[in-house]
Amino acid sequence: MLDTRPLLLDSSFPLLQRGDLTTLQVNLGYLCNQTCTHCHVNAGPKRTELMSRQNIDLVLAVLAKRKVTTLDLTGGAPEMNPHFSYLVKAARALGVEVIDRCNLTILMEPGYQHLPEFLAEQGVNVTASLPCYDVDNVAEQRGKGVFETSIEALQRLNRLGYGRDPGLPLNLVYNPNGAFLPPAQQTLEDEYKDRLRTDFGIEFDHLFTITNMPISRFGGMLLAKGQYHEYMDLLKASYTDANLTSVMCRSLVSVDWQGYLYDCDFNQMLELPMTAPVNMPVQSGNLIDEHEPDRSLLIAVDHHRPHLQTFLDDTSVVGNAIATGEHCYACTAGQGSSCGGSLEE
Repeated sequence: MLDTRPLLLDSSFPLLQRGDLTTLQVNLGYLCNQTCTHCHVNAGPKRTELMSRQNIDLVLAVLAKRKVTTLDLTGGAPEMNPHFSYLVKAARALGVEVIDRCNLTILMEPGYQHLPEFLAEQGVNVTASLPCYDVDNVAEQRGKGVFETSIEALQRLNRLGYGRDPGLPLNLVYNPNGAFLPPAQQTLEDEYKDRLRTDFGIEFDHLFTITNMPISRFGGMLLAKGQYHEYMDLLKASYTDANLTSVMCRSLVSVDWQGYLYDCDFNQMLELPMTAPVNMPVQSGNLIDEHEPDRSLLIAVDHHRPHLQTFLDDTSVVGNAIATGEHCYACTAGQGSSCGGSLEE
C-alpha cells in the first residue's frame, strides 16, 4: 500500500499546546470483522494486535489516578478484544463515562450477540459508524450486506432504549465516501433522522461528521488515484483558524494497543508519539514496574516513548507541545472535525 507519511511530516501547521486531560482514547487492537476503505488504522479480520490484560489494568489505574472523566474505546472493533467487558465494567464502577466506537455489525456476529444488552446494562455511550442512509453508498465503502446488518443492529439497540432513553445515548458517525469534505453536520443529521425514522423506524441522538484523514488506507487510495495533492489543497484552502481552540488533541490522549501515548489516534497511525510529559521519569532499561494493581508485573516498553506508566507518576501534560503535520489540516478544515463530530456549533 502506498504511504503518505513521508509527505505529511514536514509541515507549517500552527503550533498547538495541551490543556487539561479529560479523555483517554484507547485503541484495544486492530482486529475487526470489517475492512473499510476509509479506515485510518488499516483494521481487518487478519490483524492480530490486541491490548493485553496488563495494559488494560494500567488504563484503569490511570483513570483512577488522573480522575479522567471519559474513556473512549476504539479499534478495529474494540469489542473483539477478549478483555472488553472487563474494562467496561471496571471503568463504569469508577464512574467514568465509556464510549464504545462500534461498527454495528459486530453486534450481530456469533459470539458477540450478547453485547447490546451488556452495553445497555452498563450505560455505555454507543457511537456507531453508518456512512450513509443509502444501501449502495454503504456497500461501496464497507462491503455488501453491511447496511442491512447495521440497520438490524440499530433496531435492536432502539428496542433496548438506545436513542430514546437519555441515559442510553446512541450517536452515528458519517465519513465522506471520497476526497471531499463532509456537508454541514446539522443538515445531514436532519436528513439521517428523517430517512432512518421513515424507512426503518430508527431513532438516534446525534450525527457526527468526520473528515477523512489522508493517511493509511485512505491516504494510499489518494496516492494511487493521483488525488493526494488535490485533496490536501482542498483541506488547506478550507482551513479555519478558529478551529484550533477546540481540536480534540488539546484534551485527549490516545493510547495504542501496547500502551504508548499519542496526541490523537491519527498520530498513532503515523507513529508520531506524544511529547514526554513534564517530570516524566527517565527509564534506565526497557522494563518498567506496572505499580497497579500488582507491583510484581513488568511490561516491556521502549523507554524513548511515553507510556501509560508515565501517567501513574506526578506528571503534567498541560502546556506540552502537540505533534502536528499536514494531516492536521483535516481536523481544522471547514466546520472542523473531531471524534465528536464538527467543531462548529
